[in-house]
Amino acid sequence: MSLEVFWGLTLIAALALGFALVHGLRAFRWPSRAEAVARVDAALPGRPIAAVRDTQAIGTGDAASTAVWNAHLARMRKATEGAKTVQPDLRVSDRDPYGLRYTALLFFVVALLFGSVLRIGSVTEIAQNGGGNALATGPVWEGWVTPPAYTGKPTLYLNDIPPGPLSVPLGSTITLRLYGEVGALTVAETVSGRVTDIPPASEPEQTFDVTRSGRIAIDGPNGAAWELAILPDALPEVSLVAPVESDAMGEMQQAFAASDDYGVERGTATIALNLGAVDRAFGLTVDPDPIEPIVLDLPMPFGGDRADFDEMLIENLSQHPLANLPVTLTLSVTDAAGQTVTTPAEPMTLPGRRFFQPIARAIVEQRRDLMWSQANARRIVQVLRAISYEPEGLFTNQTTYLRLRVIIRQLDNFDRFGMTEENETEVVQALWDLAIQLEDGTLADARERLKRAQERLAEAMRNGATDEEIAELMQELREATQDYMQMLADQMDPSESGADEPQTSENSMEMSQDELQALMDRIEELMQEGRMAEAQALMEQLNALLENMRITQGDGSGDGPQTPGQQSMQDLADTLREQQDLSDDAFRDLQQQGQQGQQGQQSQQGQQSQGQQQGQNGPGQDGQDQNGEGQGQEQADGSGAGDGQSLAQRQQSLRDELSRQRGALPGLPGDAGDLARRSLDRAEGAMDGAEQALRNGDTAEAIDRQADAMDALRNGMRAIGEALAENQQQEPGQGNAEGDQTGQVQPSRRDPLGRQLGSTGQYGTDENLLQGEDVYRRAEELLGEIRRRSAEQARPQVERDYLDRLLDRF
Repeated sequence: MSLEVFWGLTLIAALALGFALVHGLRAFRWPSRAEAVARVDAALPGRPIAAVRDTQAIGTGDAASTAVWNAHLARMRKATEGAKTVQPDLRVSDRDPYGLRYTALLFFVVALLFGSVLRIGSVTEIAQNGGGNALATGPVWEGWVTPPAYTGKPTLYLNDIPPGPLSVPLGSTITLRLYGEVGALTVAETVSGRVTDIPPASEPEQTFDVTRSGRIAIDGPNGAAWELAILPDALPEVSLVAPVESDAMGEMQQAFAASDDYGVERGTATIALNLGAVDRAFGLTVDPDPIEPIVLDLPMPFGGDRADFDEMLIENLSQHPLANLPVTLTLSVTDAAGQTVTTPAEPMTLPGRRFFQPIARAIVEQRRDLMWSQANARRIVQVLRAISYEPEGLFTNQTTYLRLRVIIRQLDNFDRFGMTEENETEVVQALWDLAIQLEDGTLADARERLKRAQERLAEAMRNGATDEEIAELMQELREATQDYMQMLADQMDPSESGADEPQTSENSMEMSQDELQALMDRIEELMQEGRMAEAQALMEQLNALLENMRITQGDGSGDGPQTPGQQSMQDLADTLREQQDLSDDAFRDLQQQGQQGQQGQQSQQGQQSQGQQQGQNGPGQDGQDQNGEGQGQEQADGSGAGDGQSLAQRQQSLRDELSRQRGALPGLPGDAGDLARRSLDRAEGAMDGAEQALRNGDTAEAIDRQADAMDALRNGMRAIGEALAENQQQEPGQGNAEGDQTGQVQPSRRDPLGRQLGSTGQYGTDENLLQGEDVYRRAEELLGEIRRRSAEQARPQVERDYLDRLLDRF
């Protein structure tokens, strides 16, 4: 510090001290004796000093009052004997809210520790030695090399590195500081590549980045020089580890590996149409509309090292226009330095969901053609009309048929008057939803579901299927078979449980649940091995067995009267059956109206072909459609009015019967009972809506409401069954008395695992399954095996979902 600056700061400090002193003296006021006494009195309880000075205001002529006052004064005088000097309040926190006084104290302590007061001896020694080795003479410098953060390398201190060759990563930052007289030291470098904004060589502080190999030199006393070499930053690498895989639902799984010397920052997968490999047939013969490539972000490890890793790209692109078409897959990754590497285009077929139901498969194909090109719209309308020409043998659900007709009408209008991208998106989504409903939709009963599962499996045998698809179809067949057998058991008359067995025992065979399961396992095994002919033969045997199956029970299982819960289940099953028959009648009525409309359209088309003006084709057709619809409405209101009224009356009777059944329900415990009551409430509301729609002549709306009612009835029956099962488990004694009074095990009844039922008559077994093994050890082993299998990503999703449900339950 120069002498002028030192004396200037000293003067400022003296002036500040004088100002503070004067201000403090002027603000200081010596307290008076009265203020001092009041301060002491305030510190005593009850202020006794002030009380002693008080005089009696009233009651001076009363001896008793005077005695009380004197006693009070005596106590106050005694209290004053404990008076002490009040300690001053030295706290200044209210005047220094930021704690600056501690900062001043810190500066003072640091000055004492590192200033000349305690180090005067060392300063004297330096002066006596004339410098010596204690203090470096002349200008000095410091330097640091900071590699990029993504490299993870530490900062280098140049003063500790001897001059010579030095290797640093590309993009490292070099910082140099020059101390001493300006110009004594200068910097010369050729590693930054700067051509503009170059600071003077003698700048005290300089910072620049290393962009190439070169030389750094600090010229002057105690200077140094280094030859810098760039450490190579290798390009990232990425490759496909295995061919693309997919499950039955069309979920794509592509394994890949990526690596980089410092770590991969990000990556993408680009899927583009391979037009040259497309089979240009049917709807693909026209030139496609522009289809943007699919760009997916590659999954990166959330934790750990990104220098070398394997990952799995999982996506479901079943609804994309490129699904099930030839495409090319290109992977690209980028490291932190911005270097990008792209793999060669890998040809493949983009996985998508496969449909086995014929109508669903045809609809999905037309959906693909529409996304391929809007020029296919007219052809798609014609194909869909041909598909739905005779719906009786193709559509098992009237709702799906009506949805298809609506889609055809929308697409026809869009094709005539122009189709926008929004219109195309709407139709494409509607076709996909319809195909899903046809493929996986809820069917009327277990028999139809079993038939559907058999047809899908037979279709897979003819067209070929992957192991995952086979596993899914077989699981669907198992569930449908179980539901079908349960339906047979529910519909069996208790009085017929064993009446005909003596007459048919010679010509019949008995098959348990485990034997039936073994037969289906064998079919799945043959399909996976590619032995489709043998699998088809076994499948035909299985179908014949199921067609002629008859559920039998042991003696005495159905002799007793039905419980209230069983009677409610029987009544609800009858209501569901009648609701299904009513819905079928409504659907046939709607078909008759549609056929009348088609006849009107054909008549209109014949008139147009005889020479009507072409400019009025669109409006004329619309007018004829309206005329046809009007005729249908007239049919509903005229000759069909009686039928419509009959359907409405039947619907009202069903609703009244359901209301009676709801009132007769037994007390159902737990959440299952609440769910059952809510489901029956929804069913009754849907029936009421169907009744109103039938009275208004809106048959399509009535069919939709009837479908909702049937769904709610099924849910309610399922919940009632669960509630009854819970009630039976809570009261085992009662169930034993009603269901099995003899206490004997019924040898012909088995649980779903093929084991004989226990003596209580409930599902379960009295058999020892572990044969003397440690129960807890075996349970731990089974739980560990379930956890291991549920963590294997290669297993089918259906199996992993089942294992997760087991873990949630146990």
